[in-house]
Amino acid sequence: MSESVSLPALGESVTEGTVTRWLKNVGDRVEVDEPLLEVSTDKVDTEIPSPIAGVIEAILVQEDETVEVGTALVTIGDGSAAAAPAAPVAEAPAAPEPVAAPEPVAAPEPVAAPAPVAAPAPVAAPAPAAAPAPAAPAPAAAPAPAAPAPAAAPAPAAAPAPAAAPAAEAPAAASGSHASTSGYVTPIVRKLANEQGVDLSTLTGTGVGGRIRKQDVLSAQAPAASAAAAAPVLEVSPLRGTVQPMSRLRKVVAERAVISMQSTAQLTTVVEVDVTRVAMLRDKVKAEFLAKTGNKLSFLPFFALAAVEALKAYPVINATVDGDSIVYPDHENLSIAVDTERGLLTPVVRDASSLNIAELAAQIADLAGRTRENKLKPDELAGGTFTLTNTGSRGALFDTPLVFLPQVAILGTGIVAKKPVVVSDNGIDAISIRSTVFLALSYDHRIVDGADAARFLTTVKARLEGAAFEGQLGL
Repeated sequence: MSESVSLPALGESVTEGTVTRWLKNVGDRVEVDEPLLEVSTDKVDTEIPSPIAGVIEAILVQEDETVEVGTALVTIGDGSAAAAPAAPVAEAPAAPEPVAAPEPVAAPEPVAAPAPVAAPAPVAAPAPAAAPAPAAPAPAAAPAPAAPAPAAAPAPAAAPAPAAAPAAEAPAAASGSHASTSGYVTPIVRKLANEQGVDLSTLTGTGVGGRIRKQDVLSAQAPAASAAAAAPVLEVSPLRGTVQPMSRLRKVVAERAVISMQSTAQLTTVVEVDVTRVAMLRDKVKAEFLAKTGNKLSFLPFFALAAVEALKAYPVINATVDGDSIVYPDHENLSIAVDTERGLLTPVVRDASSLNIAELAAQIADLAGRTRENKLKPDELAGGTFTLTNTGSRGALFDTPLVFLPQVAILGTGIVAKKPVVVSDNGIDAISIRSTVFLALSYDHRIVDGADAARFLTTVKARLEGAAFEGQLGL
């Protein structure tokens, strides 16, 4: 008995999906909950598991076809319809196997290689100076054409010549040794050269009387080190010189990016924040944090907590646009930008302002991991009121992120870097090494004024520089 599997509902607002890849073929066996195919919607790419067990009898929707929810995708039965083709497929591989069998028969030919037993003849060759004499019997005993091949082997008889080469090298080494000891080399310099792998005989001393100094050794070692550092070469991408069709997700991202830029008045405000105290707190507790929560403690949860707290004070940054209306939610749903091989996705941490550092870190790690593994549900990408994008994770100082509609703002966090900063201590200026980061807020100027953006950013800045997060670590 056969049964059809239809495209299931993938979310409240999802009405259709595109089949991007079949994971099973006609005749394949599938178990309950085993991935059957991949489907792309305007919100997410996801796998569709099989609700029943059986054998694939017919695929009804081909790859790259878009169908509505409820459309039959595949027919699964008990295998009676697919059993016939399955048998010949199994026999086909069986036929080549005997063909491979003769190959081992050819293997005995190398066994004839015992002809190298004639190798003892070359051993005898070095003893008598008249090595050519044994060479003559070898061809005589070689009626078969295979024998000439071993006959060529006597060429290694020339190998004794290299044996003489070491003798010639010995004087060279001796002369090199003489060169290195004849100059002015102190024990300290000699030890340094040995440690750095520098051959003293190759150096020209710059000291008095041609003495080799410590700096000469270091200068000789530096180019080698820089050459080693330059060794890594960027791999050439296989996409170079090709033309690829846009994926469904890339088309959606492209369309929404253009709409965002064309329908809003976007600009960006940037502040620099001293996060030295946060860095010190993080270093102090990160081992305990990992042991108790199983998650690494990055700077991102601190940025997230400071941002959602500030959103409560400045709800216009957390607003969304609905036609001609501005909606001020009573919650802070934080979208987290996640970079994947398929493109940029923004899963949502719901009610983020009610979470502590440990809870934020756990949810961000979970959502990011499942996003990259293509295991998100479509609804987990909906409902965000404000977005956080961490471009610093890729080494960027800062950027001007694009607002995700219908939101009105997005906060970009740059790389945390140490640098010298002028600080004041009791009215005295001094230079200190501090950990700093740039925070860039892009916003829709139709809704958010520059003063609102500046007030929001300076509130986040003050929260981070104060670093009073001990009570919210969740440990």
